[in-house]
Amino acid sequence: MKKGRFTEEQIIGILKLHENGVKVTDIIRQYGISEQTFYRWKSKYGGMEVSDAKRLKQLEDENRRLKQLVGELSLDNQALKYIIGKKPIEPARGRHLVQGLQDTLGLSERRACRLVGIGRSTYRYQSQASTENEEIKNRLTELALTWRRFGYRRLHVLMQREGRQVNHKRIYRLYRNAGLSVRRRKRKRVYLDRGKPEVVLAIPNQRWSMDFVTDTTSSGQRFRILVVLDEGTRECLACEVDTSLTGERVARVLDRLANDRVYPKEILSDNGPEFTGLVLNQWAYSHRVAQLFIQPGKPMQNGYVESFNGKLRDECLNEHWFRSVGEARRLIESWRMSYNHYRPHSALNNMTPTEFCTNLNRKKAS
Repeated sequence: MKKGRFTEEQIIGILKLHENGVKVTDIIRQYGISEQTFYRWKSKYGGMEVSDAKRLKQLEDENRRLKQLVGELSLDNQALKYIIGKKPIEPARGRHLVQGLQDTLGLSERRACRLVGIGRSTYRYQSQASTENEEIKNRLTELALTWRRFGYRRLHVLMQREGRQVNHKRIYRLYRNAGLSVRRRKRKRVYLDRGKPEVVLAIPNQRWSMDFVTDTTSSGQRFRILVVLDEGTRECLACEVDTSLTGERVARVLDRLANDRVYPKEILSDNGPEFTGLVLNQWAYSHRVAQLFIQPGKPMQNGYVESFNGKLRDECLNEHWFRSVGEARRLIESWRMSYNHYRPHSALNNMTPTEFCTNLNRKKAS
């Protein structure tokens, strides 16, 4: 172990200076230590006297000697196990080791079983071949050839229907021994509404498009941004920022937006697991919202949100060096409000998305 620059007595003396009113910054500058080291000393030696430090050193020495003694005993134990071999995993190997100790060293049965680590009843057990197990295994093989995609649970049900009352664990053991395990098939989700979506008219809440943007803080912490865009009005409805955004979180964000507006007729997204999962599928079904997906590897089919993501990166993410996720959430939300209320959009006749929505509402009212 590397010896420190300061003894326990010196450390206690340094801590006494702080107790007498000397500032921490002055102490660490004088003795050339870090602030972390000073507070680690304080947590370990705070309130102690020199005599207490000597007593602590004696206890540490005694503890070290005890650990050394335990280590030596453990080494002796490992050496003994190495002599007689590893602890048997199967009873058959244990019986073989006990028999070898009795034949070579002349040990008694009781002592040999204790050294090997098996019971005397296990050593005396004589295995008997079961004709019933062979019959069950043969019948399992016949059923597995007939029903090729059935696992042991369904085969167990078929055996019960034939009148064989056999424990399911026994069925599983014989099923594995016969090599009848079936490889699981990976379920493939099929979505019919996948492809290039039709162009949406300039109507609010006709279609909301969604996507994720990823960035990191100055400390390297990764966070994600859920972008929700109204394609009809080009409004950015939400920029949800967090380190983890699951399908449940996406559904909650959409519910929050729908409380302030209405539920859209369609939602468009890529094929990410958060969007193709069961949670968002059930959400869309319960609120009668059509769920559309672009083709894999073709982000241009979700062009509105991809264009918005480019503006978000150029005007916000690349312009700030976020110190924390909270700061990123605050600055991105400020940029979103500026995008909706102050940034002119060329596709909206250089109006902001908020002005465009206001004009649509006026025309509808008139």
